[in-house]
Amino acid sequence: MQLDLTGKRAVVPASSSGLGYAIAMELARHGARVAISSRDEGRIAAAAASIIEATGAEVSHRVCDVRDDAALETWIDAAATAWGGLDIVVHNSGGPPAGSFADFSLDDWEGAYRLLLESAIRVAGASRPHLGPGSALVFMTSMSVRRPGGNLILSSVFRAGVAALAKSLAAEWAPDVRVNHVIPGRIATERVAELDAYAANQRGIATDEMAAEMAATIPMGRYGDPEEYARAVSFLASDAASYLTGATLQIDGGALVETY
Repeated sequence: MQLDLTGKRAVVPASSSGLGYAIAMELARHGARVAISSRDEGRIAAAAASIIEATGAEVSHRVCDVRDDAALETWIDAAATAWGGLDIVVHNSGGPPAGSFADFSLDDWEGAYRLLLESAIRVAGASRPHLGPGSALVFMTSMSVRRPGGNLILSSVFRAGVAALAKSLAAEWAPDVRVNHVIPGRIATERVAELDAYAANQRGIATDEMAAEMAATIPMGRYGDPEEYARAVSFLASDAASYLTGATLQIDGGALVETY
C-alpha cells in the first residue's frame, strides 16, 4: 500500500535523531510538509537538511525543548500559522533516566513529569486549535506502559498517563481528530543502546551480551529498525487509517505478545 501524504502538514518534536527523526523522514518521503524541533540547533539543522536532501520535501526546523511550555506552544503555533493549519501531530520526547524508586528525588520525578506527561498535554493543547476534520494525533510511549519494571519506574508511571490521555482524547475529539497511541519495542536507537548499557552495567556483563539476551526474548529475534517503526506511525497518521482511533499499536516484534 502506497501512502499519499501530499500536502499534509505535520509537526514532530524531538526529531533530530532516533524515532522522531525516522518518523519525520517517513512523513516527508510520502509528501508531507514537516516541522521538526530539538534542543540542539546544530543537530536539528542537520536533520532538516538530511530530510530535504533525501525527499525534496518542505521541512522547517526550530530549537525547542519539549519541557519549555512557552517555546513548545510558540513553535507549534508558528508552524500552523505558516501552513494555515495542521493535519498530523506526533508527540515525541526523550526518555527519563533509568533507575529504581530509591534512585530518584522529587526533583527527578518533576523533571520526568514535565518531559513525558506534561509535554504530551502541551502538544495536544497547542495543536488542537489547528487540527480540522480528518486530522490525526499520534502519541508515543514505551513497553513500560504494558509491562512496568526493568528499572524504568519514571517512564512506567508517566508514560501510562500519556496512554490514558490518548484514550481520553480519542473519545473527546472524535469524529474530527483521530487520536492513537503507539508502543515502540526494542528499536535500534541511541536511547535503547543507553538502556542496554545501563542494564549491562547493573549485571556486570558486556553491552553486546545484554543486547543479544534482549533480542532473544523477542519472537522476531532482533531489534526493530527505526524505519519499520516510522512506517507504522505514518500509516496511523494517513487517510488510509481513516476509521482508526483510540487504538494502541505495539511495534515490538512480538515482545509483548503474552502481556494482556
